[in-house]
Amino acid sequence: MGPRTDDGTTPLQVDIDRGSADPLYLQLARAIERAIHDEHLTPGSRIENEVALARRLGLSRPTVRQGIQELVDKGMLVRKRGVGTQVVQAPVNRQVALTSLYDDLRTAGKAPRTEIIEYRVGRPSAEAVDRLQLAPGEQVLDLIRVRYADDEPLAVMRNTVPERIAPSRASLADSGLYASLREAGIVSVLAHERIGATVADEEHAELLDEEVGAALLTMERKSFANDGSVVEFGYHVYRASRYSFEVTLVDS
Repeated sequence: MGPRTDDGTTPLQVDIDRGSADPLYLQLARAIERAIHDEHLTPGSRIENEVALARRLGLSRPTVRQGIQELVDKGMLVRKRGVGTQVVQAPVNRQVALTSLYDDLRTAGKAPRTEIIEYRVGRPSAEAVDRLQLAPGEQVLDLIRVRYADDEPLAVMRNTVPERIAPSRASLADSGLYASLREAGIVSVLAHERIGATVADEEHAELLDEEVGAALLTMERKSFANDGSVVEFGYHVYRASRYSFEVTLVDS
């Protein structure tokens, strides 16, 4: 990583050739991209704000904005409210398998952390009664959690679990849902999963530190134990800029 300025940003060495046929914004974008590949700019490092960069390089602010946007669109930079423009952390790539995000992050060498937004035990909705195959009078735990990787928000997870097997709030804060269930002797052996896409509304933009309208991945899952009972169902939303699913296909 190169030297940093007093405000914590990393200055860029950019040679602008005003006689070149290449647009100025593209020259800037290529210079930043080279700095990332050469590890002068490392994941998480911040670059100068547009005003300072334009002044130092003798470029117009729209030119600098367009150059930075070029790399935002390529997924190499991200703009964060109150932070500035940062080099994107290495994205999390996850095999589609019956595992928890918490366990996958630990396996990938990330530091997972969970913020519990909602932990509520109460009467189930009609959807929960149907999906969880609940008996009359059974209650459920409704969960909303934000999962962090290396202190960066990665996913918003909504899950509903039968109250009779619901983990404690403390257990969920310390580990993932599946790990908490395993500690209670409940193991998921099968799941139906649907992967899709959406864009960030105001709630998800705030929770995931994204812009409204940013691309998000979605996953719906319904999990079963080996006795056929339904363990949980959930709807998870992931930052598309930081997360991807990987599937292995076999010719049958």
